[in-house]
Amino acid sequence: MLLRHQGIDLSEPMLFSLGSGLSFIYWDGRNMGFPFLGGRVKPFDLTVHLATGLGLELLVQETASPRRAWDDVAAPIAAGHPVGLQLDSYHLDYFGSKIHFGGHVVAMYGYDDRTAYLVDTDRQGGAVSTSLAGLARARAARGPMTARHRSFTLTAPEDLPAPHGRIVPAITACADAFLDPPIANLGHRGIEKAGKLVRTWLQRTDDPQRDLPQAALLMEKAGTGGALFRNLYRDFLAECTDLLDSGHLRTGHTLYAEAATLWTEVAALITKAGESGDARCLVQAGSVLGDLSRVEREAMRALSLLGNATPSMVRP
Repeated sequence: MLLRHQGIDLSEPMLFSLGSGLSFIYWDGRNMGFPFLGGRVKPFDLTVHLATGLGLELLVQETASPRRAWDDVAAPIAAGHPVGLQLDSYHLDYFGSKIHFGGHVVAMYGYDDRTAYLVDTDRQGGAVSTSLAGLARARAARGPMTARHRSFTLTAPEDLPAPHGRIVPAITACADAFLDPPIANLGHRGIEKAGKLVRTWLQRTDDPQRDLPQAALLMEKAGTGGALFRNLYRDFLAECTDLLDSGHLRTGHTLYAEAATLWTEVAALITKAGESGDARCLVQAGSVLGDLSRVEREAMRALSLLGNATPSMVRP
């Protein structure tokens, strides 16, 4: 929404991928009720990568003061500029799923004495509103993935370069990070690790009928990982094949189309395991995750070779 206000209208797969957004993380800890599977980089890392790649001015404000935080939002809105907000979605009035998630991002474009007017995902209603009190609580929330009243604006220069020039650097940066993660919880190593640990999930929870289907829902539809972001990356690579003539690119596209289908299969098996209590479903899910680690590793190896592209590869 912030980019459209600046006259930049790119597809969601293109925006996600120009920000080198695809990733994977398997995370579990003593303070966590259930393991977390993430399919992308941290939300604000995506914003920073995208702004840098597109040559945009990104102005970020953070503060511990609620009053100053409000001023950071009110001033640009008064000047006619929407503002991005990172907050905990739990406190938003319209949010249907009451789960704490401190990495949620919305665009705010107006307010009155009681209400803030926002744009959220289509799933949450698109153009929505919430009470100013609820917004304040959401912005002040502390915990995993939260930020200190973070707000941000984007400004495009008059001589903005064509976004398509960013495609190859974004793909290769994403591939390099995925292929050489610093710890075993990330990238293709994280998927392989998930394949081993998912087999234990029935013992990891006191309420498998709740926790396993919820984990599958988050993977598939609610913005954390699994097929959702693989579908975006598949569609991005398909767009790129219209712009670049590259066998490496076509290989990556074919493999990510396969990966997206396999992730949907994993989510279905995890849901079935939670509903039935059948551990064999998790064994099968673990096996598919092992296949996914291999498929995505092969895809990223092919895509990493795009860094050797020559100008003649670019279609007219």
